Amino acid sequence: MLIPSDPVNAFVDYPDVPVPHAADGSLAGVTFAVKDIYDVAGYVTGCGNREKMAEGAPAKATAPCVQRLLDAGARFVGKTHTAELAFSLDGRNSRLGTPINPAASGRVPGGSSSGSAAAVSAGLVDTALGSDTGGSVRGPASLCGIIGLRPTFGRIDISGTMPLAPSFDTVGWFTRDIGLYGRIGEVMLGEEPEGPPIRRLLVAKDGFAALMSPREAEALAPAAEKAKAAFETVETVIVAPGGLEAWMPIFRACQGFEAWQAHGRWIMARRPELMPAVAARFEASRQVSLAAYHDAGAKRAAVRARVTDLLGDDTAILLPTLPTVALRMEDDEAAFEAFRARALAILCISGLAGVPQISLPMATMDGFPLGLSLIGPAGRDRALIDVAARVMG
Repeated sequence: MLIPSDPVNAFVDYPDVPVPHAADGSLAGVTFAVKDIYDVAGYVTGCGNREKMAEGAPAKATAPCVQRLLDAGARFVGKTHTAELAFSLDGRNSRLGTPINPAASGRVPGGSSSGSAAAVSAGLVDTALGSDTGGSVRGPASLCGIIGLRPTFGRIDISGTMPLAPSFDTVGWFTRDIGLYGRIGEVMLGEEPEGPPIRRLLVAKDGFAALMSPREAEALAPAAEKAKAAFETVETVIVAPGGLEAWMPIFRACQGFEAWQAHGRWIMARRPELMPAVAARFEASRQVSLAAYHDAGAKRAAVRARVTDLLGDDTAILLPTLPTVALRMEDDEAAFEAFRARALAILCISGLAGVPQISLPMATMDGFPLGLSLIGPAGRDRALIDVAARVMG
C-alpha cells in the first residue's frame, strides 16, 4: 500500500507499484483504494483467496472503472481485502484476516467489500471502489457508517473485474461525505438523461417489517422522518405483494447458478481451501439446475416490472439497508446465516430490478451504525445521489 500505515487491516500486502494518475482534474487531491477483484496494472488480482494470489500474474491493464478515477486526478494508494471470491455479506476472511470495522469495535465490517469500507470509515482514504452483486457495497456502508451506492445495472463498465454473478455485478464506491460522493458520481456515472425531480417517496412497509426487532425500527424512526420531510408526497406501500421472503429465493437461484458458472470449473480443478461458509455457498450454487435458473429468471422479470412500475421516473423507495447492526465477530454460524437470509430479503429488491440504491449513515443502535436506503428509478443514479444529499441535509 502507498500510505504510511493500515491500523484496520484494510489493505492487501502487495509490493508497492506506483500507478500514474492525471496531474489535475475534478478529483485532484483525492486518494482512493480498490477492492482486490479489479485489475490494476502491476498488481495481482487476488480476489480474497490465497490460491488466486499464488497463481496470479500482475495485471497488464487497469480496469476501466479504476482508470476513470485516475484520469480525473485521483491518486491510487492500494488494493483492499475482500471476502473470498466476493461471496459474503459479513466480510469475514479467516485466511487473510478480516478488516476491522472502525465504527463497530469487535464486529464484522460487512462484505464482500470489507477492506474498502474499512479504509474509508477509518479515514485512510477519501474513497474506495467496491462491487455490489447481492449487497457488497450497501451492506458494508451500513455496518461501517458510510455512504455506498449500488448503481443501475450496466451503468458503469465492469470489465477487467472478477465476476461473481454477471447479471447482478455492479461497480460501487464509498465515501464519508455526500458532497464528495456526488463529485465521484460525475466521474463514474457520466451524463444521464434529463428527468423530472424525484419528489415522491414510497415507504416500504415490508422492508421495515424485515428488521430484526422493534429496536431497529425505533432506531431508524428519526432518520426515516427526516427523509420523509425532504419529499413533497409520501405514501406507504408493500413492495412485494407476495412477501419479500418469496423474492429472496429468486435472487439466490439466479446468483447461485451464475456464481457456479463463473467459478465452478476452477474450484473443481484447484480444490482451494475455502472458508467453510463460502465453500457451502458454492456447493449450494452447484446444485442450482439450468431449469431452476430459467424459472427464477422468469420470476425475476415480474419483480423488475413491479419495482419499475412503483418507481416511475420521479419516485424513490425508502427502506432499511440491512435488518440490524453488525454482528459480533464471535457470533456463531447460525447467527450469520440468519442475518444473511434476512439481509438478502431486503437487498434483493434493487438487485433483481437492476435499479440504483444508496445507503446513508443516518442512524445508530447501541452506538453502532444502521443504514437507511433510497432506491431510485433505473438510470437516474446521479439524481438519486442528489436526493440523498437533500435527505441528509
